[in-house]
Amino acid sequence: MIRNGSRVSLRYTLTVDGEVIDSSAERGPLEYVHGLGQIIPGLEEQLTGLEVGDRREITVTPEKGYGPIDPAAVQQVPISAFRDPEGLQVGDTVYGNIEGRRFEARVVEIGPDSATLDLNHPLAGKTLHFAIEIIGVTP
Repeated sequence: MIRNGSRVSLRYTLTVDGEVIDSSAERGPLEYVHGLGQIIPGLEEQLTGLEVGDRREITVTPEKGYGPIDPAAVQQVPISAFRDPEGLQVGDTVYGNIEGRRFEARVVEIGPDSATLDLNHPLAGKTLHFAIEIIGVTP
């Protein structure tokens, strides 16, 4: 049975807004240690107590997944801050450092002097639907 400290192996398919966006089918099972916060809280909570062979449809709200959309995480950045401002396009993912912390953001708008970046996780504000199958549990 899955409990804190268990090594868990599971197959999953993640669907958001009716579209499959991730699956372990291509990479093999997801493996994690239960209770260490290695997966999103809403999924981990609902896996507690399951056993090998269990299959479930699990829904995770934004609050227990990647959080709600934070309007403060949408920032304007001077266009001069980019290495290749001419090659920058809406929809691009950009990476950087702020005070030694790495970040990833999506470009949502480009103006003549600045670009608007969304630092929210791409799944923020989304309800996540997992189809899972537990294939291994080690105490």
